[in-house]
Amino acid sequence: MFELDLPWWELVLRASLIYIALLVMMRFTGKRTVGQFTPFDLLVVMLLSEAVSNGLSAGEDSVSGALISAGTLIVLNVGIAIATSRSEKMAKLVDGEAVLLGRDGQVFKDAMKREHVAKGDVDQALREADCPLDKMKYVFLEANGMITVLKEESSST
Repeated sequence: MFELDLPWWELVLRASLIYIALLVMMRFTGKRTVGQFTPFDLLVVMLLSEAVSNGLSAGEDSVSGALISAGTLIVLNVGIAIATSRSEKMAKLVDGEAVLLGRDGQVFKDAMKREHVAKGDVDQALREADCPLDKMKYVFLEANGMITVLKEESSST
C-alpha cells in the first residue's frame, strides 16, 4: 500500500511536466474557457484529468505515490501563485492581460473573434451593468474571463 513501484523523483518529474504542459495548453485556449465554464468546457476538464492520470502516476497505485504526485501539484500551484503575485511579467505570462472589446458604443468584432467571445456574452454584460450600448465607454475581457463594462460618466447639470 505504501511501497513505491517507481522512484519518488520520477513521480515529481511526471507531475511537474504534466502541470506545466496543461498550464500552457489552458493559456492557449483563451480567457473565456477559464472564466466561465460551459458544459462543454467542464467536459473537457474532466476528460483532461482522465487523459493525464496514467501519465501522472505511471501505473503507480500506492498511497505514497498518489501523495507525492498530489503534493507536487500543490507545491507547483503555490509556487506559480507566489511568482505571479511578485512579478508582473510572470503574472502576464500565466494569467494574461485584459483585452479591449469595445469603446464609445462600438464593439470590436475582430477582438471578439480573436478571443472567442460571443456577441451575446457582451450583450449580457451590458445588461448586467445596466448600460445601453450607446452609453458604453469601454468593454474589457478581463484576464480571468469576466467581461467588464464601464459606462460613460453622466454629466449632472
